[in-house]
Amino acid sequence: MNSSSENKISGLVITLNEEKNIQPLIDNLSFADEIIIVDSFSSDKTAEIAKSNPSVKFIENKFENYSAQRNFAMSLASYPWILFLDADERIPDNLKEEIIATVKKPDSKDAYFFYRKFMFKNSPLLFSGWQTDKNIRLFKKDKANYVPDRLVHEKLEVRGSVGKLKNQLIHYSYTDYESYKAKMTSYGKLKAQELFSKNMKPNFFHYYIKPAYKFFHSYVIRLGILDGKKGLTISYLNAYSIFVRFKELDKLYRK
Repeated sequence: MNSSSENKISGLVITLNEEKNIQPLIDNLSFADEIIIVDSFSSDKTAEIAKSNPSVKFIENKFENYSAQRNFAMSLASYPWILFLDADERIPDNLKEEIIATVKKPDSKDAYFFYRKFMFKNSPLLFSGWQTDKNIRLFKKDKANYVPDRLVHEKLEVRGSVGKLKNQLIHYSYTDYESYKAKMTSYGKLKAQELFSKNMKPNFFHYYIKPAYKFFHSYVIRLGILDGKKGLTISYLNAYSIFVRFKELDKLYRK
């Protein structure tokens, strides 16, 4: 915990059916000055587990899209610094120490990128496009917000300076084939809604060329082949998400 109010951190998470992740996540965020979980009315034990932790502020809010849900969570934060995690992300000790030291700096930036280590089950994925994966996870509350028109793969707009931390965030994204495929399908459908709102109409190029290129880019150009079967699986599922995106977009136009 930080003694000075200007160095205090609000740890934020948005959740849906994360009963397997929620307690380890809360434990991992215990160094934050408050933990706020915004849940989209989970049907599993996420709420029960979260509410059993006295240090957690648990709020349920109807899910519209990722940007809106994240901005809502930010509006609840009490402190100047926001540390936003996904339920499947973990902060190792070296990164925790770096975060605590960073918010105490008098010349700190307004936001910080975290590089992420993608975990395929319990082993790291070293290539397949994930070797340079990074996201802004730590930022000053009054200097940033999520762009409203991005329904998925939300973008944080920072009004100020941006730095990067040297230690990696651990991303336990892939636990099994079906759950990762479901995640990619969900992302594809949300992206289709976003494109539909922008009046984009799909064609042959979108249905077939873009997914094929996504696979080629991940598996060949970004060296997924060096990840073996893991790289093949991830490259295929990421390409599948592109295919779903445009098939769902076509369905929206046919309604």
